[in-house]
Amino acid sequence: MTSIALTAVAGYRRATRRRLGLFGLGLVALLAAFVTDLAVGPGPATLGQVISALIDPSAADARLRLVVFDLRLPIALMAVLVGAMLGLAGAAMQTILNNPLADPFTLGVSAAASVGASLAIAFGWVLLPVGGTIAITTNAFVFALMACLALFGLTKLRGVSAETMVLVGIALLFTCNALLALIQYRSNETQLQQIVFWIMGSLSRASFEKIGICVVALGIALPWMLARGWALTALRLGDERAESMGIKVDRLRLEILALVSLLAAISVAFVGAIGFVGLVGPHIARLAIGEDQRFFLPLSAATSAIILSLASTLSKAVTPGIIYPIGMITSLIGVPFFISLILSIRSRGA
Repeated sequence: MTSIALTAVAGYRRATRRRLGLFGLGLVALLAAFVTDLAVGPGPATLGQVISALIDPSAADARLRLVVFDLRLPIALMAVLVGAMLGLAGAAMQTILNNPLADPFTLGVSAAASVGASLAIAFGWVLLPVGGTIAITTNAFVFALMACLALFGLTKLRGVSAETMVLVGIALLFTCNALLALIQYRSNETQLQQIVFWIMGSLSRASFEKIGICVVALGIALPWMLARGWALTALRLGDERAESMGIKVDRLRLEILALVSLLAAISVAFVGAIGFVGLVGPHIARLAIGEDQRFFLPLSAATSAIILSLASTLSKAVTPGIIYPIGMITSLIGVPFFISLILSIRSRGA
């Protein structure tokens, strides 16, 4: 092996060690955010008492077990899992659409899922032959998938820029919001309460059953995307170069869009439309680790989980005794970042 090749191999190994180190730091930060989220919340319990109850539940009294296992732990776990799902979905969308502004919220996918879920709640209209609570999730998935397919079709048109796609996503968002308003107008008081709860976004209805479903969805999507890691990294070089490497670009995009639909639909069905987490997390991960999808995808999930955990803590800490809808908190954090991102893209294009 020549000296040039040896130098290149050594540089690659250094970069890999650095990325692994950053990913490890991300996991440590996620653990800290999770513990902080556990320490704040309903019920009188200190961080030490919470940790003691988690380590040895039998030694804790009934009141402390109620506070930890029925109130705080489900919310903290759901914040981590939903944040990871939204971050993974946003990172994958930004990669396959080659659009730094893409995420399920900004491109209207979450809004489309909300319409599907609202139709199931208000009128019992489902597009797949399933019943019960899963009907809401499957309806949300089908509507999210249709929105993703519409965006995929748009990418096939010539002359469509990243900014144009965002404008189309905003148009889709407004259309879905109008449909949601129509559904709310035709709903009774109970149905209206459920729909409004989703629109505002909240973790307060977290349960271990929903947490299990989120774990399964992440267990399917993350390994699948990582198995396509090299293909997704090659896609960042452009469609023509990726195809010259033997990658079936259209098939790859459809696979990833189906997984994005699954992640977005489950998130919306369980906690409502939470904005900007899937946009901000991947950008932080990209700045830290670059475009290598083997590291970028899991770090995007981790950073987004950290953001949603911190937002969950903030929603409980602003006013003691009151838990604000988490969608409000993420929007307040995400909108300034979104505007700065638009301005930075515009300045680069000038």
